[in-house]
Amino acid sequence: MKTLYFDCFSGISGDMVIGALIDAGADPNLLAEELKKLQIEDEYELKWKKIIKNGISSTKFDVVLLNNSNNQNNNHEHTEDHSHGHEHEHHHDHSHIHEHEHHHHHHHHSHDHDHHHQHDHRAYKEIVELIEGAGFSDSVKETALKIFNKIGEAEGLIHGIPLENVHFHEVGAVDSIIDIIGAAILIDQLEIDIIKSSAIPVGTGRIHIDHGVYPVPAPATLEILKGVPLDQSDIRAELTTPTGAAIVAVLAEEYCSIPSLKVRSIGYGAGTKTFKHHPNVLRVIIGEQ
Repeated sequence: MKTLYFDCFSGISGDMVIGALIDAGADPNLLAEELKKLQIEDEYELKWKKIIKNGISSTKFDVVLLNNSNNQNNNHEHTEDHSHGHEHEHHHDHSHIHEHEHHHHHHHHSHDHDHHHQHDHRAYKEIVELIEGAGFSDSVKETALKIFNKIGEAEGLIHGIPLENVHFHEVGAVDSIIDIIGAAILIDQLEIDIIKSSAIPVGTGRIHIDHGVYPVPAPATLEILKGVPLDQSDIRAELTTPTGAAIVAVLAEEYCSIPSLKVRSIGYGAGTKTFKHHPNVLRVIIGEQ
């Protein structure tokens, strides 16, 4: 049985998942090709590169949002990179906040599809239609839909609205769509049979989100992690995002310490923040059980 273990010692976010899977041997070029099936590649550019995070070589994956006149990514370049564990105010999806270390990139999209408008966010049903119409394999489609459903249900519950009326502001943004569908594509590509995970540290403190100042974890993140073991953490930052939470909550069949397996590959996916005393990376371990 090919087993993948998410070692979330520093939490989990969508971009960390993709970075870790690429680092563990998944093919980012295949990812880019598969994502073209969504026909929204005029809205984004993918970048990935090796960076050193507190002494650990890891892969940083970025979705740079494009629009016609200026690069939206500039709006998201915070100084989170140097937060060193202090409390910072930021939006509650890490995939929105990009590091400064990503200006050299290995992949550029040709923008063939100009018939799609730039979307800051999409409604739940729009995302479902996007995924169902893309022609992905059944397993990729099913996984991606399950993850979006998990987030949609949580957001709907928090805001008191039915699922079909949920507009995804953070999660409906293109970068989160790419992270979620990308995770489904890479898990499928790696031919993983079973997924397990450590308990999930969520961090502590306060964050600014669209609706005001909220505790960490953000309400949607906590709702998504119902039934998932949380790991106490003193780091004053949001370690786990709604996107990361939903990916692990849907994919992991068991939460445990590192299982018995013969390790075949290991990957480190870099997060956006940098902490003084520990590397902000997600580790994935892939092996035979």
